[in-house]
Amino acid sequence: MATAEAQVTPLSGLYEVLSAFGLLAALEPDVPAKPFHVEIVAPTVGSLRGASGLPIAADRSLSEVDQTDIAIVPLMMFAEADWKTGRYPDIVDWLQRMYRGGATLCSTCTGVLLLAETGLLAGRQTTIHWAFAPTFQRNFPDIGLRLEEVLITAGDPERFVMTGGVFSWHDLALHLITRFVGPSAAQSMARLMLLDWHSQGQAPYVGFLPVLDHGDALILDLQKWLETHFSIANPIEEMSHRCGHSTRSLERRFRKATGLSPLDYVQNIRIEAAKRRLERSNKPLDEITSEVGYENPAFFRRVFKRHVCMTPGAYRRKFLIPRVPVSR
Repeated sequence: MATAEAQVTPLSGLYEVLSAFGLLAALEPDVPAKPFHVEIVAPTVGSLRGASGLPIAADRSLSEVDQTDIAIVPLMMFAEADWKTGRYPDIVDWLQRMYRGGATLCSTCTGVLLLAETGLLAGRQTTIHWAFAPTFQRNFPDIGLRLEEVLITAGDPERFVMTGGVFSWHDLALHLITRFVGPSAAQSMARLMLLDWHSQGQAPYVGFLPVLDHGDALILDLQKWLETHFSIANPIEEMSHRCGHSTRSLERRFRKATGLSPLDYVQNIRIEAAKRRLERSNKPLDEITSEVGYENPAFFRRVFKRHVCMTPGAYRRKFLIPRVPVSR
C-alpha cells in the first residue's frame, strides 16, 4: 500500500525481499521460487512521490483489488510528527474490506495509524516508533501502546501484525516468511539479504520524550530545572523545597502533569544522560554512574537494564560511535 506520505525504503525493501525467492531458490533448492505475489497498490494507479520526493510506481489502484491475503501499510512521514485523522478515507475503507475478506493486515512503524483508523484495533495492543507515540495516544486512546516491542501480533488467529521503528520492516518481512513459508526459509533469507531480527525489541532505541504541554507552569519550571540538576544527591527533596509543596503533594501534582512520578522522571533523565555518555565516550562505568547521579554502580546497572533491557556494557558495545578508519 502506497501513499504520498510513504517512505520509499521500507516499501521497496519489503517488495524486494518478498520478491527475492527466485534467487534464494537457486541457492537453496528446498525453498519455493515464488511463495508471494507482491504488488504495490495506491488510491490511483501510476506514479506518485513518497515523503522524500522519490517516485513510487503503483501496480494497481485500490478499486482494482477486491481480495488479498496480506495487506501492508508502510511507514509514513508527516509534518511535526502530528497525525491528522481522515486523510485517507478510501484506504481505510479498503483495509476494512480486505480484512472482512480474510486478509492479514500489517503495518510498519507509523503505518499503524491507518490501521488504527479502521477501528479494528480498538481494545488491542500495538507498537509504533517512540517519536510518534504522543500523536498515536492522542488520536487512539482506546488502543494500548507497547513501545518496548518491535513486533506485535493481535487478533484470532493473529490477523494483525504491526512493527515499530524505521527498519522494523526487516522483522515484518522475516515474520511473514516464517509464517507463510517456514522458519528455515526466513533464516535463509536473512542470511542472503543481511536482514536483522531486532530480538531485543525497541527498548534500547527508545528515547525519553517528557510531556511539556500540560499547562502547569510550576511543574514545567521544575522540569526545566531538572535538565541541568538531575544528578544532585536529592533532586526530589530539592524540588519540594523550591516549589513549597510537601513531597507527597508534589508527587500528586507532578504525576498529574507529566504522567510520571518525580522519581521515575528523574530516573528517565539520568538514564538518557548515561546513554549519551556510553555512546560518545570511553569513560569507565563507575565514572558515568557518578556523573548521572548514582552512588552505587550495581544499583545503576539494575536501573539501566530495567529501562533499556540491556546492561550498560552491552549498550555501549552496540551503540558506541565507531572511530572513522584512517587510510595509510
